Amino acid sequence: MRLRHHRSTAAAVLAAGALVLPPAGSANAGTDHSRHDGSLAGMRILLSNDDSMQLARPNGSDGKGLYEVRRALCAAGADVVVMAPWANQSGAGTGATGSGTLTVRRRTVLPADYGRDCAGAPAAGAVLGVCKGAVACDAGSVSATPVDTVRLALNGGLAAKAGWTTGPDLVVTGSNYGPNVASVVNDSGTVSAALAAIEEGVPAVALNSSYDPTVTTSFEVADRTYRQTAAFGAAFIASLRDRRLLGTDFVVNVNYPYLAEGQRPRDTVWSSVGSQKLIQPGYVPTAPAGDTFTVGGALCTADQPRCRPETKRDADYRLLQQGNVTVTPITPDRTFEGREAGRLERFVRTGR
Repeated sequence: MRLRHHRSTAAAVLAAGALVLPPAGSANAGTDHSRHDGSLAGMRILLSNDDSMQLARPNGSDGKGLYEVRRALCAAGADVVVMAPWANQSGAGTGATGSGTLTVRRRTVLPADYGRDCAGAPAAGAVLGVCKGAVACDAGSVSATPVDTVRLALNGGLAAKAGWTTGPDLVVTGSNYGPNVASVVNDSGTVSAALAAIEEGVPAVALNSSYDPTVTTSFEVADRTYRQTAAFGAAFIASLRDRRLLGTDFVVNVNYPYLAEGQRPRDTVWSSVGSQKLIQPGYVPTAPAGDTFTVGGALCTADQPRCRPETKRDADYRLLQQGNVTVTPITPDRTFEGREAGRLERFVRTGR
């Protein structure tokens, strides 16, 4: 079944959650879409990400979120096919391959604990990785980008490799290793893959899991955060589907907060992509006067002149830090429409 295009508004999508908001002042009780009773039965979903489909790293940063979402979607009754980058492509943004060849390789042995999640679905939850080149993907292959995987899937890849001559009804990306908020959205392969979907006429939802702030030595996502994100995502998608709020005007970008054991989100809130710069990139020469630089970066602090502060009251990162699930509409249209552009517009139009 192809979902009908629906020109949803920001208020309408928020209303999908507001129907079950708690009374004002409820402490840490929040909207809980994971308790939604709707199903995704009969729905074909393409699942992708930017972390890859490998799940070989001990901390799960290369695809654990994807497999948790695959499990939750299949448990809700969806028919799911994964087509994702062969290797980690975090930060790939809107990068895409414009020529040459791409190769698809099906994963026959799935990661432990995830092998039977979609066994009863028509496509059996097929997991496909995409690399560049004309030979079989292997350990040395250059990965396709997140945008590549979605474009390929929707333009013949799913028909050829999964037998889907119609659909999918929805593209889901993630759950990402870390949140995609504020300035990070510009670099996000997870969000860009979802944007590629709506440009191809298919609704899309991007899911993102927040880091564990109790781990100070590195960025890590707790296993329970991945599970909570996946459960919320499947239920929230069912809510949107029930209300015909899955459209192609914008990507629905969902960020799930880190929560201590036993806690629930404070609320589900509508937000804007924040204006704050979160990461200050760093490039350190490996030798004095050398030509090679080590790429890195650090979280911005208030005293850094290049770290732009937040200017929006409903900024996604600020609300996420408060323990909320943030839901943000993101479109491919990057035209600035604020009144601050008026002086430039007047000059272009009149020369004055």
